[in-house]
Amino acid sequence: MTHIKFDRSRLSIKPLSERKNQISIENKAVPLTAKADIPGKDVRELIEKTAYKIKAARENKRSVILAFGAHTIKNGLAPVLIELIKRGWITHLATNGAGIIHDWEFAYQGMTGEDVRENVKKGQFGIWEDTGKYVNLALIAGAYEGLGYGESIGKMISAESLNIPDTDFLINDAKDNIIKNPEHSAAALDLYSAITKNNIRPGLIKIPHPYKKHSVQCAAYDLGIPFTGHPMIGHDIIYNHPVNHGAAIGRTALNDFLYYTNSVSNLENGVYLSIGSAIMSPMIFEKALSMAQNLEIQRGSHIDKHFLVIADLAKAEWDWSKDGEPPHDNPAYYLRYCKTFNRMGGEMHYVTIDNRDFLLELYHILTGDSNN
Repeated sequence: MTHIKFDRSRLSIKPLSERKNQISIENKAVPLTAKADIPGKDVRELIEKTAYKIKAARENKRSVILAFGAHTIKNGLAPVLIELIKRGWITHLATNGAGIIHDWEFAYQGMTGEDVRENVKKGQFGIWEDTGKYVNLALIAGAYEGLGYGESIGKMISAESLNIPDTDFLINDAKDNIIKNPEHSAAALDLYSAITKNNIRPGLIKIPHPYKKHSVQCAAYDLGIPFTGHPMIGHDIIYNHPVNHGAAIGRTALNDFLYYTNSVSNLENGVYLSIGSAIMSPMIFEKALSMAQNLEIQRGSHIDKHFLVIADLAKAEWDWSKDGEPPHDNPAYYLRYCKTFNRMGGEMHYVTIDNRDFLLELYHILTGDSNN
């Protein structure tokens, strides 16, 4: 049986400039001098302990990974994240597809966020030319270059351009590599297909990003710090655009998962922070840690002394650090981000807190500026 696919080329796609945006980065950006609102002594002590663990991890050249949901970007935390990687406190950033997009839109136009209810009713939610075209094209070009998902977008923002090879060159490159490097050959054909199908002219495409100082992806790319994207097919607005290419998503996202797993493999005596990510972070962490443990066990070792802090807005009635995993008839059992990380060994803490307050206070303590 042959199923019928939706034809995205028939969509009426509007310029991003016509979209009403809800968030301005210049208004939303959290100043480094802002004061954090810490909900109690126990929470502050946990953040102090986290800062101590991070300092010890960096002294021993161990990983400090920060995985976060898109609201960390939407809440204007770019200045804090950028400063944390600049100072070397965070060695790896990881987010979902939405975090990648919001960071890019801030860099490109200084604004992000649309009214989902209103635009779905109008048949316009996520159907915007600039985001769909440039983010997808960056991923297709990045896949051809062997880059990761976040790395591809960070490079485009940093360079404020994309360099698209000539079609004849791509065909010859695909032919030359069909035997010795078939994956590269396939990526060359993917890029050829994308630019010919969508009438994109080869050469240097200039894409100004006047607000790129606010881009965490750009800062990470410039600093050589891994910023990995972990998308799910159909979850993000870039899938609405006909330039979208599944193979490029797969290649770049797989590269990023393997970069991420490599960082997790260095987590003994390291720190993992999961901020506002109910699904992406716990799901990729459990697979990555299992792979890392596999190699450690082969070497006669094991990753046991990792420090995990899970921060979210949901209140937790169950004390995971003291009482372990709740029984199946307790609603707390179904908090995936707590249950998964509680099973991952090491020392795990869950804290109910706004991501702005947690990361701000962590930054202040790490820099010795905790009186702000």
